Amino acid sequence: MTSLELSSQGLTSLPEVPAGVTRLDLYANEISSVPAALWEHTGLEVLNLAANRLSTLPPGISALTALHTLDLAHNRFTALPDELGDLVGLTEYLYVSDNQLTSVPEAWCSLGKLKYLGCTDNRLTALPADLSGFSSLRELRLYRNSLTALPESIGTLGALRELHLRGNQLAALPDSIGELTELRQLDLRENALVTLPASLARLSKLDKLDLRWNKHFREPAWLRDFEEVGCMVLR
Repeated sequence: MTSLELSSQGLTSLPEVPAGVTRLDLYANEISSVPAALWEHTGLEVLNLAANRLSTLPPGISALTALHTLDLAHNRFTALPDELGDLVGLTEYLYVSDNQLTSVPEAWCSLGKLKYLGCTDNRLTALPADLSGFSSLRELRLYRNSLTALPESIGTLGALRELHLRGNQLAALPDSIGELTELRQLDLRENALVTLPASLARLSKLDKLDLRWNKHFREPAWLRDFEEVGCMVLR
């Protein structure tokens, strides 16, 4: 057996997991704790624990060196361990959306092969100062948090194609945003933006810029020229 599908089964605890399982799906159950024995299944490549009642994880998850996708969304976490940053095989997805997280651990920034990070619908007030370790990140979703600023290091995410920031409290963007040369989509809806840095005009691959519901936004003169060369701007 390589895949074990146990979603929406009303489970309150983790059943015995057979040896050799590489994909374990426990989505939408009533599980409130994870036994440390789960980390003995070092061949796991996909682990879905989303939509349960989890608030903590036992130590040892870094043993899952083959894991490329981890879903912990829709739970009750107020914090998650630094140890997630030691998941060297995490190349595809890390979902931690819809929890009660107030910070992203700096240790996670060593996930240099990760392509997708979903941290939406939490209580984040800031990001780590140095994001450069996320060198392979293609999509970053941070909407509906409480971010008031982005670190200058956001510009080091050279592989980023989508940046989703709807529903925060951003009043300005750092000039380094203009260094995201692979960016295609930038969602800035429902913030407190007054204007945009001129560096953003350098993003030649940007095809969608969403600025709706920034009440005090003053449109920079270059924005219409930017629109005329092919970027869809939503106001």
